[in-house]
Amino acid sequence: MVDGDAEEVARSAEESTEPVKIVQRLGHRGLTIATAESLTAGALAARIADVPGASIALLGGVVAYSNGVKENVLGVDAELLETHGAVDGGVAAQMAQGAAQVCRAGLGVSTTGVAGPEPHQGKSVGTVYLGFYVAAGVVQRLGIRIPENCSQDVTASAEGALAGYRLLDLDGDREAIRWASVEAALQLVSDVLHTEPTGLPHA
Repeated sequence: MVDGDAEEVARSAEESTEPVKIVQRLGHRGLTIATAESLTAGALAARIADVPGASIALLGGVVAYSNGVKENVLGVDAELLETHGAVDGGVAAQMAQGAAQVCRAGLGVSTTGVAGPEPHQGKSVGTVYLGFYVAAGVVQRLGIRIPENCSQDVTASAEGALAGYRLLDLDGDREAIRWASVEAALQLVSDVLHTEPTGLPHA
């Protein structure tokens, strides 16, 4: 779990993770990425798309603000949404999986959480789950593993794929929480990519 002041979390992630380096690393490895966003509502995809030439890696994204979109477009399990609510690690992992599969990308990343100003479905303001999904072929080719401060989601990790989530517990206003969620999601993508063992062939 990553916790603390939302603005500090955002600045720390922003300083250590440059979107241009993520796009370059994806491009050099022939990898593609897709996003699924709830509380950030497209801001994550926009942050990646700010990089000139981002189309080499960014295939697309889904803004899944409602549970209906999470279920019907991204394929998130309806029972999971009913029992755990939208703000849940398993939901985040399945959102990332759905984004990757809908866009036919090798990687998926997602955001779901409570930006405020009021709690939602029993979850406090500042509770955010960031999900990731790596397709089986990418896992096999690059040896990707679960990064630190993340939990694996077994359901979305079937048939050789790898999926999981990272929990954020943020203090701040709505704008700061959404900003921190975007920057922390970029940090998560970078962390996933850097689990690749050194010296592994990229082709």
